[in-house]
Amino acid sequence: MSEADRTRNRPDPSRTALVTGASRGIGEEYARSLAQRGYSLVLVARSRENLEDLAGDLRGSYGTDIEVLAADLGTPEGLATVVERVSADGSDGTAPIDLLVNNAGRGDGGVFVDQEPDDIDAMIDLNVRAVLHLTRAVLPVQIARAASGADRRLGVINVSSMAGEVPSNPGGSVYGGGKKFIALWSESVSAEVRGKGVYVTTVFPGFVRTDMTRGVQEQGMPEFAFVAKEQVVRDSLRAWSAGRSVVVPGAAYKTADGLLRVLPRSLVRAVARRMA
Repeated sequence: MSEADRTRNRPDPSRTALVTGASRGIGEEYARSLAQRGYSLVLVARSRENLEDLAGDLRGSYGTDIEVLAADLGTPEGLATVVERVSADGSDGTAPIDLLVNNAGRGDGGVFVDQEPDDIDAMIDLNVRAVLHLTRAVLPVQIARAASGADRRLGVINVSSMAGEVPSNPGGSVYGGGKKFIALWSESVSAEVRGKGVYVTTVFPGFVRTDMTRGVQEQGMPEFAFVAKEQVVRDSLRAWSAGRSVVVPGAAYKTADGLLRVLPRSLVRAVARRMA
């Protein structure tokens, strides 16, 4: 390996990533993978205790610089706290964010007319509003840094879901609708900022074995229906590094995504009605 290659592959603690929903599941895996890649981390979740446990583990394993930010992104106060952090441009000594991973979310389901209005609002606040506001806060800083010659990849990874790609999703209408909004919006933003040296990637996981899918797991969903969280994170980080705007982790879900694009929407709706 040449000296140039060794230099490129050496961990660079000056790179900083902020991960939301970092205390468990896919978010925790993002934190571990980014620590392995040499990133300093800002970890965001509601539970400070869980974040501190993870931070201690990662510091011990990788020598990672970690900032813990306990905040509920579903509340105005929590969101404002994290918006302020991602808005940092480095002028006051606070490390600016090179990669924002919008992973936090909630997957409440049920028949729409049976869902409580407060629960609907809470899901939209976390799954949609927080993602928009955090991305809106970080992109201007990243664009300015890219324009000034920052020698690193800058951007955002938004975690959507295959649930948003199904034309009809009985029992998951609010969740799926919110994820579809994130997908369409995120691809448009990706096109807007790509020419400015900033990259936005949307990842579309299927079922992953996390607390969010515990109900599905207990129903006996077959193993092939699940994609490992490690693969979700690995594929999405590779896609972002390559400048791709969309990634669907897992062979089964790539196939499903292809079928959804060619099957008549009327057929998919008819199947969904029979399953409702």
